Amino acid sequence: RRHAARSRRPHARLRPTQRHTMFGLSAGALKLRRPHARLRPTQWAMIVIAATTLASAVFLALPRSDETAVAEPAGQSTPDRKANTGDHGRESPTPGTKATTYHHPGWIADENAKPGTAAWHIPDDPKMWSKIRGYANVTSIDHGGSFTLYVESPEAPWHVEAYRMGFYGGTGARLIWTSSPQPPVRQSPPVVDPTTNMREARWDPVLVVHTDDGWPPGQYLLKLVSGDGGATFVPVVVRDDDSPAPLLMQSAVTTWQAYNDWGGSSLYSGTGGRAKIVSFDRPYNGNGSGEFLGREFELIYFIERLGLDVTYWTDIDLHERGELLLRRKAIVIGGHDEYYSTAMRRALERARDNGVNIAFLGANNVFRKIRLEPSPLGSTRRQVNYRDPKLDPMRGKNDAEVTVEWRAAPSNEPESSLTGSYYECNPVKADLVISDASAWMFEGTGVRNGDRWPNAVGNEYDRVTPGVPTPANIQILAHSPVTCKGKRSFADMTYYSAPSGAGVFNAATFWLIPALDDACLAGPAEGPPCQIQKMVDNLLRTFSSGPAGIVHPSVPNANQFGIELNPATG
Repeated sequence: RRHAARSRRPHARLRPTQRHTMFGLSAGALKLRRPHARLRPTQWAMIVIAATTLASAVFLALPRSDETAVAEPAGQSTPDRKANTGDHGRESPTPGTKATTYHHPGWIADENAKPGTAAWHIPDDPKMWSKIRGYANVTSIDHGGSFTLYVESPEAPWHVEAYRMGFYGGTGARLIWTSSPQPPVRQSPPVVDPTTNMREARWDPVLVVHTDDGWPPGQYLLKLVSGDGGATFVPVVVRDDDSPAPLLMQSAVTTWQAYNDWGGSSLYSGTGGRAKIVSFDRPYNGNGSGEFLGREFELIYFIERLGLDVTYWTDIDLHERGELLLRRKAIVIGGHDEYYSTAMRRALERARDNGVNIAFLGANNVFRKIRLEPSPLGSTRRQVNYRDPKLDPMRGKNDAEVTVEWRAAPSNEPESSLTGSYYECNPVKADLVISDASAWMFEGTGVRNGDRWPNAVGNEYDRVTPGVPTPANIQILAHSPVTCKGKRSFADMTYYSAPSGAGVFNAATFWLIPALDDACLAGPAEGPPCQIQKMVDNLLRTFSSGPAGIVHPSVPNANQFGIELNPATG
């Protein structure tokens, strides 16, 4: 589940050996240009006075930096306050106000017309990643707010480069802000909770970053760069809770954290066994980007390439402020959004039942139940997942919050009642086989029934499964033969319309997302990647326009594939 950053250039892909970034720090020393000249003491005094005066004048004329060294005790969080700064840290003529320049439908296209850069890339080099690490005290911040960075760079000075991710002419990002140089900093080893095997950094805070009008809302990768050749990422979303954008892109940070084994354990494995609780108060292992690259980046790249009016948040925001989803026409969930609290699932169901479209562009979504609990840095910074109900201390006290699979007792709410299909197995690699080319999202793709998209099913998949809660009007768009762990089955891409008029799409595979950054110059007929892009284009534009099920009600067809839905569960 480790994904490498890839170069984004128009119409070009780089080979794995070419996916790299060159780092360099230049330094120069001031030299006395007349090495043999000697100055009298009075001349030295005049030079010092003049230099001091000039330096003072230059300092007063310089723009103020919007980042501040932190002097607060370790473990304290920085309030979500509005910054009194303008572009790149300069003082704002309207202090404390929220930008309104991002509240018109064309701003995404305008933003992506600005010069981008490929300098955000980090090579696949664990030695580089190990030289500098960091995390933020938030997964997202509302536009104009502040966040704190916790960084370790023990051997060398370092700085931060903030990149907003998007299309930007194929480069994939725009450099928004660069910090001033910071001194080396050494942090303490992770703290281990012996009861749950949780690993938590509990580092000293080192830098407060204030966002302002120069930080457009979006998904950011903060690139930490050390003077000894180290580099890693810290992902942060800059939200715009007041945005009228119809489309909302959600990052699945709870799943990223579940697989994060920094410090020695994840929700899957670890020294002394798997953890029952994982903390957001620690860096992501690997290059620090979580599961963003290869799971979500390509989708953001594609959405912004289309210039769609979009805003961003994480699934932690779905938990904390899920009511804001009702302001949107559609939510897009890319990649892998497996770990859901009760509040997260209820917010998504409530949105669907109020006409908000949902596009699941991955697989294995809403599968495991979690609780979110406080850490020293915030109220939702620890993610609880015992899996075995007998181990969960909530058992017998509040069975509705026991952390098991959603389909298992005591929850007994399979994900299929929301997503449309039922997670079945991994790993798998198979062709995706179109089964209902007449469906509206295939318009203009040129696909026909039986057409194959090579290796588009994997590495996990969902299926329309008899006997489990499934919308009775489920429409199977692709019915793809697979063999997983020796068992033959099918992966089913689906769509259904809810009574509210909302449309719910489920790709049921992870491997549509990587096709979204291919260059398609001759239209959909060029090949499967371009057909996939046209399908997703149709889907996003229609979902952004309002309840898709009103215009495009699903056409039930499960019985054509020998799947008999149980009326009691359909």
